[in-house]
Amino acid sequence: MILRIDHVSLAVKDYEKAFAFFTKILGAIPQTHGRDKELKYYWEIMALGDLSRLELLTPTEKHTFLKNFLQKKEGSIHHITLQTSNIEQAKNFLEKNHIPYFRFRDYGEGWKELFIHPKDAFGVLLQIAEFNPHDWLNRKYKLPEGKKWAISKKHENYQIIFAHPGGGKVKLDLNQKDIKNLIHDLQTMLE
Repeated sequence: MILRIDHVSLAVKDYEKAFAFFTKILGAIPQTHGRDKELKYYWEIMALGDLSRLELLTPTEKHTFLKNFLQKKEGSIHHITLQTSNIEQAKNFLEKNHIPYFRFRDYGEGWKELFIHPKDAFGVLLQIAEFNPHDWLNRKYKLPEGKKWAISKKHENYQIIFAHPGGGKVKLDLNQKDIKNLIHDLQTMLE
């Protein structure tokens, strides 16, 4: 049912201060962002390293679902987003196992979501979503469409970059011996 953790979402009062901390101090790179006019908040997804992602949430108005959450703190983990390949199967599985969920929303092919309340998930708000992770990443973090790997040479070493099914790329630095062993292993598999 669950493919992976996609990102951890932090709700913050001072967006500019949080943004500066995560980008300038920790090196996070902005990926995509948006504003939810109905729920009155702004969100931005950032990449940390090859595969880790973080989302910042901040209220855009005084009266929002984040008001109570941020009332006594500057910021905190708000929820964890788990990716599923099929939201309908996830819903059915939760119902079959008597796990309550709320706020099911279907935005079409781009995003479908539901939430499990912290009282039903050991103190953590869980968002389960069906989506294509590549749709939410900066082009710099993806290989070109249809490409599954890329290879480059750096001095005496090589770098192989693989497209990750969860979105993004995984980089491996290999020396000449590693490359020869990899070629040998691949040839053996093909025989």
